[in-house]
Amino acid sequence: MNAKEASAIVSTSKGNRVLFNPKTYASILYLLLSLPLGIIYFTVAITGLALSIGLAPIFIGIPLFFGVAMLLKEIVRFEQSLISHFLGLPTTTHVSFTYNQQPVEGQKWFMRMVRGFNGGLFIRNLLLVLLRFVTGILFFVIMVTVISLALGFLALPVVHIILMNEIQIDILENNFFSYIQLDWTYNEQYMLSVVLGLLFSWIALRVVNGLMQIQRRMLFVD
Repeated sequence: MNAKEASAIVSTSKGNRVLFNPKTYASILYLLLSLPLGIIYFTVAITGLALSIGLAPIFIGIPLFFGVAMLLKEIVRFEQSLISHFLGLPTTTHVSFTYNQQPVEGQKWFMRMVRGFNGGLFIRNLLLVLLRFVTGILFFVIMVTVISLALGFLALPVVHIILMNEIQIDILENNFFSYIQLDWTYNEQYMLSVVLGLLFSWIALRVVNGLMQIQRRMLFVD
């Protein structure tokens, strides 16, 4: 086997890994869920912090703040476990708060919350939740765009045939080929559309995997 044949085999195996890897389609599901989940996380975080600041003068806001900090910790841990589950990775325990190891018997619950709070990790968790909101929207838009392009090209021949037969509308009458005065038959345009659809499908799945890896690294999932 020469070098060219070996390179072709490796390239084919990589393409097959993208197209037939269940993790790729699990990543699509995760990125679809990322939009509503990111909005929920953002709403909970901002509402909780706003209430804790607003209610601070009557003392209720202080324990509420620590409660929000604990909730942010659980949100980050849930996201980390969710990514691990979708990617089939071993679930590891991620510690976001460090608790005092001294005996807590006799200590008041409020003092236990204060001693267990870690300011640096609270800021990290808050930033991760805010970043999760931004990337949830951005990644959702990117994924839907590239997948829609792929499905649009693949479905074009079928849609054109149905429209021509049912309501006599020719959606290919004024297209790119007519502007460059290239006289292609419908079958030739169908073939080009399918080829472009397959190409964009491969690109879309690669993009999905790339976005998932960015999300994984952002949330410190090993």
